[in-house]
Amino acid sequence: MTDRLNPPDTDLVRFKRTDRAVWAAIGAATGAVLIASTVGSFQMEWSSFLKPVLVAGLLVLMSWFYAAIRRDAALAAALIGAAQIIAFAAVGAPLSYVAASAAFPLWDSDLAALDQRLGFDWMAWLATMNAAPLLHRILAAAYASFAVQATAVVVVLAAAGHALRLRIFMLSFVLTTLLTIGVSTLMPAQGVWGHLHLSAIDSPAIVPITRDLPLPVFFGLRDGSFRHLVAEGAEGIISFPSLHAALGLLFLLALWPVRYVGWIAVLLNVAMIAATPVDGSHYFSDVAAGLTIALLSWVMVQRTLTVGGRTEAGRELYLRPL
Repeated sequence: MTDRLNPPDTDLVRFKRTDRAVWAAIGAATGAVLIASTVGSFQMEWSSFLKPVLVAGLLVLMSWFYAAIRRDAALAAALIGAAQIIAFAAVGAPLSYVAASAAFPLWDSDLAALDQRLGFDWMAWLATMNAAPLLHRILAAAYASFAVQATAVVVVLAAAGHALRLRIFMLSFVLTTLLTIGVSTLMPAQGVWGHLHLSAIDSPAIVPITRDLPLPVFFGLRDGSFRHLVAEGAEGIISFPSLHAALGLLFLLALWPVRYVGWIAVLLNVAMIAATPVDGSHYFSDVAAGLTIALLSWVMVQRTLTVGGRTEAGRELYLRPL
């Protein structure tokens, strides 16, 4: 087994290549967004990018400091991972806006019909949540932990010394998000709330998080009346597949082997996935598709990054814990 405190130089080189692959994906997404704003009808809201750029830049500088001067590999990995998460989120949101502007035919009727054929009753699940407001509040809190968890997973994996698993998570995170944006481009949907024309009357005891709030932006992107690309404050406009469900599974898989944290991650992310239909206005088929994309991405990345095709359980690579 690789030494816990001192991974071989070959492994460190592999980690650096993986980090560069993540930055390359961020760069490609950034290029696509800039092209859309330069040659297309989109306008960049530069002020919304200021904070993410400054924070990510500061984290990169701090990571360099701890990689080159103070020599704390785990802290350097946590900082660079957090920077990548922030930078990718800042360009991923406007990229989803550009994708939605393709305005392919909506798939809501097909997705609702698929739910029905599979035996999923969305209105029954809404009624269950409405009849149990406390349960809904718990699930909604898990749903709202999405952004915090994305960075927390990076920090926890680095602190626990799981260098290989951290890279598997980062690449899976990027791949899953890009695949989700790609599929949503070809199979767009407005979501259950808009498709069924629901209102507060349909859930008087609870207030689901998403409801119809993203729809003005979603339809504005489709008909050309909305052409602003934003980082901070962007609406989550992707319905199929569910990115919330997909990343919930990635969070769970990433943290499962971490002592004392694994079971917390399971409970939190199972709750997040359970909340996704109501609080994300998602069809159950959205959730299933998101989980499938996440699992396939994780398996593919894990096999690519694991030496000789062996599982990480048999060969975990570590950096010095914080």
